[in-house]
Amino acid sequence: MVDSRIVWGFAVFLLLLVGGVYVSQSGLLYQIDEPNPDGYERVTVTAYDDNGTELATVEVRVADTQPKRYLGLSNTSELSTGAGMLFVHESEGSHGYVMRDMAFPLDIVFVDADERITTIHHAGVPEGSYERTYRGRGKWVLEVPRGWANETGVEEGDRIAVPPAARNVSG
Repeated sequence: MVDSRIVWGFAVFLLLLVGGVYVSQSGLLYQIDEPNPDGYERVTVTAYDDNGTELATVEVRVADTQPKRYLGLSNTSELSTGAGMLFVHESEGSHGYVMRDMAFPLDIVFVDADERITTIHHAGVPEGSYERTYRGRGKWVLEVPRGWANETGVEEGDRIAVPPAARNVSG
């Protein structure tokens, strides 16, 4: 005859095993965030007017290292509506941006350390080897499809709310 302690021990083990599998698969204890395959963190930035009215949101890739800022959107074939890239600088300053190897036009929006838009450029695709430099003052630079600012009503002096995950340079 089998000892009842062995049967009870096996039943408890089986119950714990099935329960553990259920809890881990359900995500009740934790959720594993898979890293983005392209290495860019993604956040949502929101544009507000002076009255605090939300004008638009943009899902952006965060370019918070020198190599990511240099590459920018150069290897991007298109940018969908509501998508963009947020360039993060260590501190507010004067920055120049070019449309290196770009296949589509952009709005380039400079945002100061107080999250206020200082400059908006409507940049076209460069012709030939000429690369125009678009200058402005900011801690962040938001690149979005050309026409975004006009379509959303975003203007200089409006605010771009930058989430904590995109507030500092990472490397």
